Amino acid sequence: MSLPPGFLDELRSRVSIAQVVGRSVTWDLRKSNQGKGDFWAPCPFHHEKSASFHVDDRKGFYYCFGCHAKGDVLTFLRETQNMGFMEAVEALAREAGMVMPARDPGERERSEKRMTLVEVMDKAVRFYRMQLMGGQAAEARAYLDRRGLTEAQRERWEIGFAPDSRHALFHHLTQAGIAPELIVEAGLCAKPDDGGQPFDRFRGRIMFPIRDARGRAIAFGGRAMDPNARAKYLNSPETPLFDKGRTLYNIGPARTATGKDQPLVVAEGYMDVIALVAAGFEGAVAPLGTAVTEDQLRLMWRMHPEPVIALDGDAAGLRAGLRVADLALPLVAAGQGLRFALLPGGQDPDDLIKASGAGAMRALIERAVPMARLLWDREISGQVFDSPERRAALDARLKALLARIQDPSLREHYGEEFRQQRRALFSDGGPFIPGAGRRGGRKGAPAAPLPGTRGSLLATGSDHVDEDLRAASILTTLAAHPALLDTFSDALLTVEFHRDDLRQVQSDLLALSHQSPPPEADTVAERLGDALTALLALPHLQTLPLLRARADKADARRLLDHEFRVLAANQGGLREMLEAMEQIGHLADEGLTWRLEQAQAERERARRLTAPEQVDDGSSTGGGDGPSVLDRLISEEVWVKKRRPGPP
Repeated sequence: MSLPPGFLDELRSRVSIAQVVGRSVTWDLRKSNQGKGDFWAPCPFHHEKSASFHVDDRKGFYYCFGCHAKGDVLTFLRETQNMGFMEAVEALAREAGMVMPARDPGERERSEKRMTLVEVMDKAVRFYRMQLMGGQAAEARAYLDRRGLTEAQRERWEIGFAPDSRHALFHHLTQAGIAPELIVEAGLCAKPDDGGQPFDRFRGRIMFPIRDARGRAIAFGGRAMDPNARAKYLNSPETPLFDKGRTLYNIGPARTATGKDQPLVVAEGYMDVIALVAAGFEGAVAPLGTAVTEDQLRLMWRMHPEPVIALDGDAAGLRAGLRVADLALPLVAAGQGLRFALLPGGQDPDDLIKASGAGAMRALIERAVPMARLLWDREISGQVFDSPERRAALDARLKALLARIQDPSLREHYGEEFRQQRRALFSDGGPFIPGAGRRGGRKGAPAAPLPGTRGSLLATGSDHVDEDLRAASILTTLAAHPALLDTFSDALLTVEFHRDDLRQVQSDLLALSHQSPPPEADTVAERLGDALTALLALPHLQTLPLLRARADKADARRLLDHEFRVLAANQGGLREMLEAMEQIGHLADEGLTWRLEQAQAERERARRLTAPEQVDDGSSTGGGDGPSVLDRLISEEVWVKKRRPGPP
């Protein structure tokens, strides 16, 4: 079976040889430089102990300096798994998601036709370049002069001009003996609906040839000279040679440049790429008239592990960058991400280089922000987080983003990045009450902690102060009374803790809850270690007698039962309100209104259980629905925090 030209190139570009070889070897991480696609391992062919087997992931080849075995990904499969050539091709095609060409006896004929189309495209390139010298192209040459393109650059990029004539190219090619149907199939001309003579697709435009990774002309991009043209830029239609979603402008030279450690810079258009290359950024590419596709992202990652998306400095450029980020989110993996260079307002790379020079562009590329930061900025942009519901809505949006990341390890790192940004956003209290001043302090600044609350959870600036205080008390009480772990393990599992230290203690206690018989309090304290010690040092817990292991078990049970019910009521009501509020944006009806009322009622019930006006003299331990000692302590701290003035 003969394969169509370009099929194997496409296959090799889609499959990482390092991933395939990595299933059979163990990489030497000290010698390898994975970020540059440089991998070393003991050779799988002669079973050595030293790492003399080298894989160049960017070039797609391997070589052993010991036994001199060498080849590409297909050779590796054939040699290590005893596959035939077509069997190896089919295995890789399945992995790459490519459809094997049908075993069609007419394939050879179609292959020959594609080679003929390449020749037609080369003739068109020469025709357009010749027309740029003519009288009709005076305005086009003046435009190129204004854009600062030198003669050398026009030659380098083979820029041409399509005359504003309906049949100029068609007549030129047919007079050279090319069949009209081939001209149409190459996408250079179009057939009219009435079945008349084909007409030139590009007219009155500056022409930019588009070449594939092998350097063959496969399409054109045309920039209109008429300001009233329906499309400023027009690309060739999809043809047997051209799939615009699977190639990039300047892909061949850029692949060579990134192999020499240059950054891969993704710009919006042809002129941006030309300006970037002239400024020394030879690894510049551009999508071809459409938004970036998944196939184009995979092409970029084959060239460089972290392409830089150079966004135009306007709202449209930012929207385009965010679309790329959303598309890439399920595809990112360890060592495979994106960064974003945010240009000054209203400028594209060409504008910036002309105005400020290559150094300014280089500085922006070096300061390009990671994708996680761009997504975070979108989620908080223009938002006011002055209520728990709005902050919870932010959390829901961030969780939805995290759910789209396929790699579990990367998902955890993104989650930690979002948590750090969240803590930084809410650390000074400003976003919660925008514009609200406090006496004696700066506008919007939080008051300093009172002596009784320094060192407590209140002083951390947590968004869930009352819940965190209550959760800490639950965890320390269970640690002091591990015999109650079995009774409350289900409730402990369903509670959502907002702090990392609380979640760690929760996890350790759940692990201990399965032991039979229950562990002693000293054993639990040893298991929890410094995390429990830090919680026990909190001022609001030091007055609770229930934390002593010899305290009454029934009192501890009543306190835990009460606190779990308060937390469940508060968190359940909040989640229900959040879900209902999100749905209101799509469809408001009586059912949603009822859900909001019920959720608010549930949260109000939780509030009534802990309101300070209900606090007794502290003798209760939490029986029934009345307040507990813990309610009094928490209410005092939370309400004092809300009501006290700023520092004198």
